[in-house]
Amino acid sequence: MTERELPALTRAEQDLVDRYLRIVDLVARLNPARDSGHFDVRGCVLAAQALAAEAKAIGVVAETMLERGEGELHVGTLAQAMRALDGERRIGRLRLPKS
Repeated sequence: MTERELPALTRAEQDLVDRYLRIVDLVARLNPARDSGHFDVRGCVLAAQALAAEAKAIGVVAETMLERGEGELHVGTLAQAMRALDGERRIGRLRLPKS
């Protein structure tokens, strides 16, 4: 399996990774110094509202995992899944642009 292939994950792990990356995308939309050169305040409001909903959803996923006895996750496998889903580029949008 190459690093870009999605590893085998439980449904809960898939949901956790998916929701985490959605949160990353929303936080990137809240970044007032992002590379686009402008900051849309209405977009900021919508992203903040969606962020609250995604944070709640990720909590539900984590609670479900705990109820099923999933108390630990394999970090390497989850990182591989995030890389396969373009996580490095997406997380890179959280950084400040170079001056």
